[in-house]
Amino acid sequence: MIANNSQRIGVIDLGSNTARLVILNAVPGYAYRLEDEIREVVRLREGMTDAGLSDTAVARALFTLRLFKRFCDNYPVDHIIPTATSAVRDAANGPAFLQKVSQEIGLDLQVLDGEREAYYGTLGALNEVQLGNGYVIDIGGGSAQVSKVRGNRYQEGASVPLGALALTEQFVCSDPIEFADVTVLKQQIGRHLDTIPWLKKKQAKPHRHLVGLGGTIRNLAKIEAARQNHPLNTLHGFVLSRASVQETVQLLEKLPVSERRQISGLSRDRADIIFAGALVLAEVMDRLQVEAVTISKNGLREGLFLEQFWQHLDYPVVANVRRFSVLNMARVYNYQKAHASHVRYLATRLFNQLAPLHGYGPAERELLDAAALLHDLGTIISYDDHHKHSQTLIINSGLPGFSPRETALIALLTRYHRKGKPSSNGFTSLLDKGDEEILLGLAAILRLAEFLERGRNANVDDVTAVWDDTILRLTLIADDYPAVELWEAERNAASLMETAFARDFVVESTAVPDIKFGL
Repeated sequence: MIANNSQRIGVIDLGSNTARLVILNAVPGYAYRLEDEIREVVRLREGMTDAGLSDTAVARALFTLRLFKRFCDNYPVDHIIPTATSAVRDAANGPAFLQKVSQEIGLDLQVLDGEREAYYGTLGALNEVQLGNGYVIDIGGGSAQVSKVRGNRYQEGASVPLGALALTEQFVCSDPIEFADVTVLKQQIGRHLDTIPWLKKKQAKPHRHLVGLGGTIRNLAKIEAARQNHPLNTLHGFVLSRASVQETVQLLEKLPVSERRQISGLSRDRADIIFAGALVLAEVMDRLQVEAVTISKNGLREGLFLEQFWQHLDYPVVANVRRFSVLNMARVYNYQKAHASHVRYLATRLFNQLAPLHGYGPAERELLDAAALLHDLGTIISYDDHHKHSQTLIINSGLPGFSPRETALIALLTRYHRKGKPSSNGFTSLLDKGDEEILLGLAAILRLAEFLERGRNANVDDVTAVWDDTILRLTLIADDYPAVELWEAERNAASLMETAFARDFVVESTAVPDIKFGL
């Protein structure tokens, strides 16, 4: 679904707990999409001693890396970026392991130091969340990285040995966990966080923006999403509150591992290590005095990829995350650019002229703009019910940079761009008071713009709107008489416009019918 000149890039991330391979199809600087992903629990750090990685852990890692390499060769992948993080860099036999991987499998793993691991995780997050000034936390299996962001750029980062697996192996000796183990865990977490200047308890100042990534934080978010019956199939922009983290910490503390595995949203293979990671997040949130953490699905792997994708930029972070998010989805699903762009133009003209009636501002205009570009994406599945398919694609893929509420509204606008009475059923938990009215008004505008471009030939050059207390009159400016557009607008869009703006709706044209052709 991306141009023929695209390339496939595979990123291998050999972590302390899990190994992952992601394959992305991309045209650098234009569009990309995730094509495939494999995750394997390797537990490379498990059983690590002063002598280094254990033989069984090495065997698991070699088996998995061999599988990943074969998968990439068969796909095929044009370029592989293979990396390893804290377990390999901390192990005494790390160099020997790297040599074995190179000789036996043909992968030259790049071992990232703590600073680079923090950098790439932050790079991935900044291409999903417009952070500005704030912090990024990544809790992995062997270490945790906390990064400072200023001006939407990575400024500095620190890596501390506070990974969920590492802490569990060293300090958790009971199941369910006993008070003594919890006390030792908290002491270790505090001691290591004190080594990060901006996280010292006495020096920390309130900061409102924290972004979280990594398996531990994603699982904590999934637990809360399950509690809420979160209606989106993605965690893009999900906000995890400090209260939720504390609630989950208390739940995990009292349950044995066997019962933790039954918690909705929690991956079964993380049940034994999630508690330690949750304590790390809770302490960091407490020190930064933030009430919530915004989830980033992007992380280290995406950061490594995006450094290449945005290599033509001075700094590999897109200037407007939200704008690129919409364009990327449109391009991935082969949107009809000319048609979508003209619908967008007409919708914007209608929105601006009707502003005194609807009272909406830039935030609502951005939602309408996004929906106008994405409204027909569902045709890639089937023309029949393509408005429903468009909603499905957005709900399942998500829109990086947008909140769950905004994503839901954009999806609903695409759902009702053709027909039906706009309804927020299924998504009301995400919406604010007054959003039903916003949905109605924007859907009416988008539907009218769609049918004014029904011929897909930009026949309607512009529109002008005037109204009084009883009538809203729209005049179409066109070189040729827009017979199709007038007919479609009156038949399919007039009723919703009348409902949304509480006036009779009249549509006419400056161009007159061509008598010769009966139009």
